[in-house]
Amino acid sequence: MKDVLLITPPFTQLNTPYPATAYLKGFLNTKHISCFQSDLGIEVILELFSKQELEHIFTFALDNKTIISKNCERIFALKESYISTISLVIAFLQGNNPTFARQICTQGFLPEASRFQQLDDLDWAFGEMGLQDKAKHLATLYLEDLSDFIVECVDANFGFSRYAERLGRSANSFDELYAFLQDDVTYIDQITLRLLENTIQQVQPKLIGFSVPFPGNLYSAFRCAQYLKEQHPAIKIMMGGGFPNTELRSLTDQRVFEFFDYISLDDGELPVELLVNSLQNENLSEPQFKRTYVLENGNIVFKNNATQPDYKQSEVGTPDYSDLLLDAYISVIEIANPMHSLWSDGRWNKLTMAHGCYWGKCTFCDISLDYIKIYEPIAATILVDRMEELIAQTGENGFHFVDEAAPPSLMKALAIEIIKRKVVVTWWTNIRFEKNFTADLCYLLKASGCIAVSGGLEVASDRLLKLIDKGVTVSQVAQVTRNFTDAHIMVHSYLMYGYPTQTVQETVDSLEMVRQLFEVGVLQSGFWHQFALTAHSPIGINPSEYGIVPDLKEITFANNDIDFKDTTGIDHSKFSFGLKKSLFNYMHGIGFETPLQNWFDFKIPKTQIKSNFIAACLNVEMDYKIKPTAKVIWLGSLPRQEMYTKSKKGQTWEVLKLTFHHHRNSTQITLDKEKGEWLVENLALWRLNKEKPVFIKDVKIDFEVKFEDFELFWFSKSINTLKSIGLVTV
Repeated sequence: MKDVLLITPPFTQLNTPYPATAYLKGFLNTKHISCFQSDLGIEVILELFSKQELEHIFTFALDNKTIISKNCERIFALKESYISTISLVIAFLQGNNPTFARQICTQGFLPEASRFQQLDDLDWAFGEMGLQDKAKHLATLYLEDLSDFIVECVDANFGFSRYAERLGRSANSFDELYAFLQDDVTYIDQITLRLLENTIQQVQPKLIGFSVPFPGNLYSAFRCAQYLKEQHPAIKIMMGGGFPNTELRSLTDQRVFEFFDYISLDDGELPVELLVNSLQNENLSEPQFKRTYVLENGNIVFKNNATQPDYKQSEVGTPDYSDLLLDAYISVIEIANPMHSLWSDGRWNKLTMAHGCYWGKCTFCDISLDYIKIYEPIAATILVDRMEELIAQTGENGFHFVDEAAPPSLMKALAIEIIKRKVVVTWWTNIRFEKNFTADLCYLLKASGCIAVSGGLEVASDRLLKLIDKGVTVSQVAQVTRNFTDAHIMVHSYLMYGYPTQTVQETVDSLEMVRQLFEVGVLQSGFWHQFALTAHSPIGINPSEYGIVPDLKEITFANNDIDFKDTTGIDHSKFSFGLKKSLFNYMHGIGFETPLQNWFDFKIPKTQIKSNFIAACLNVEMDYKIKPTAKVIWLGSLPRQEMYTKSKKGQTWEVLKLTFHHHRNSTQITLDKEKGEWLVENLALWRLNKEKPVFIKDVKIDFEVKFEDFELFWFSKSINTLKSIGLVTV
């Protein structure tokens, strides 16, 4: 018997657990509260895409006469091939039997339906990614074909990363979702509830907490809660997570509490702890609650009577991934793009460098809510402690830091700590493209294992970036993405269109900026999304200041996304296909010569951006000065030294040739003997195996005790050569 069962309802990701329950379990461990966690999403997927269930699916479709389209007729006709291969394909995508990739890539081995029609030249698309990735892509298309069959013939609400999402999106009223819950359970529901019952019998919890991060998890959470109320009425049920945190802050519909006993908002650690304490001590005269909705005497009451503050991030413990089926997650590759595969391929341990956002100004963002507003960084030493714990626990050394925007100073400290401890990891995170990401810092991040970053360029227009209060310019973004790219760190950019007051000309010019960024090679991946108005953003709070008119409705259930009219009168949605089609081509390194007009089936104005705008930005030095307190770090090995004599016009002097061996080749520099000996002596001091950091101001003072003009030496050809192989100032 456990105190708490934490559940992520179907569906989120196929390749890795959503981290919320692992975060909470890690915290509950520190309070000696027994806990079990379950990702119902991956459990349902594995059951659904099994040989036995696939046989049931085909029989169900035939019996109910739901096979209508030619595509589904084809899939049904090939059902024996699907049934005989499904277990092998799933096992391969779980990382087992890698030699099966050769069979998958054999033309005609897997049954093919409509998803395979998008294939043109796999050798071109996957030439750089290799046989395993090509096989994963083909296996992904195979699963997507089966998904199409399930959606058309068995359960229209199914999706690999969401279920019945429409019922949770912009659901100002609970009516539609409530009505759907009165219907018979769906095919997917039956599998979900069967697996849920198995877990209940195994764990026998006193409290079940559903973590609902997205609208696509909401319906399943309610369906599971409904089942629990009917079959296990003694178990208390709560809901928390990203969806209630952003959507349910104006909840007034009492019917919600036919399903849930408690709904908590924002950070979940203290609300869960207090709730467990109150359930264990039923004689408390006044139970303590933190940001929790309850139903009292038929009325919804928001309880926040606990005086105890939320826990500091240093106090919440290390995420605990035990109980989850870590070896069973499925790695898929939907498109041939290395950066996109990070989201869907491979299992990542997820951590957070800092709670909230250090910038906290973007006008489209929910900066009024605690998950953004309350900024609290975690010390780099604690972060690396947690990384080492997770490596020991999971056997995985890949980390995705899921920050809103990781602060450069903390990323620097993290990188230094990783290198000092000689921990070999692979990691990536979300950032702002700000000027503190110098070439030296990017080199340091790469040396620590950083392979990729994602950040918002958003509208790619300086006027609109200023209106967003992004704190960056297009020129700055170009320079920063160049620094990351030069350090061999992949860069993904979130792109936005339809921002309030955005003109057609600005949309076209944004596309031209993006085209140039890909053409010069400083962006490797991107994604366009249309601006969405949210209730808790500065624009949502003060819409008239941004030239929009919100369509406000009565709120009894969810309140986040708001429909609105843009006073410009522009239909921004018509740009969606052209923007995404052009970007798909740019990500594959083609289409740069195609006129922008060709991506659209309606007339657009010519761009007003010069064709060399981004290239010109890259020729301008970044406005960044090295601070006297910047650390000097040598990441390379110590050199082999050779002394010899040079002569010119009757004068002779001794010089020192230094040979540096690094991973790919070796580099040589030559210095006067005295300066060479000074450099060798100091390189040893600048390595990260020393306790005390060395600052550039101290290096300058020490140099000028013996020599003159430190700047001339520091920016000489020889030292610049070292900067390309491991000498950084950060």
